[in-house]
Amino acid sequence: MSETATFAAGCFWGVEVDFRNTPGVTDVRVGYTGGHAEEPTYEQVCSGTTGHAEAVEVTFDPVEVSYAKLLDVFWGLHDPTQVNRQGPDVGTQYRSAIFTHSPEQAEAAAESKARAQARLPRPIATEIAPASTFWPAEEYHQQYLVK
Repeated sequence: MSETATFAAGCFWGVEVDFRNTPGVTDVRVGYTGGHAEEPTYEQVCSGTTGHAEAVEVTFDPVEVSYAKLLDVFWGLHDPTQVNRQGPDVGTQYRSAIFTHSPEQAEAAAESKARAQARLPRPIATEIAPASTFWPAEEYHQQYLVK
């Protein structure tokens, strides 16, 4: 039985590759979540007016990889102390966020954030929020770096 995890950590292209290469992950889709527009497009999300974050929806086998391990991958692949940016990418669509699919995921995310904060000199900006509708990005964005 597979489970779902959703993360935002800047531009979704690199984030997708890192999670896809994690043993136990069976699928990763890039898309948009956490906003208010229905069926947002890349151009709309980039405008900063929809409230969406570029995100990845990770499907995983919890027997092979734990949600806690996926959280460790998340913290390691970006700078969670950056507010609304990662590297050269700036805007609310590049914010750091964990979108949880259950109370158990929310608790694990909060505990993981506290552990990560203990290792970092600046405050973590990552938001933890219940998952909302995940809108898959356009096909040309899926596995973009592989293409």
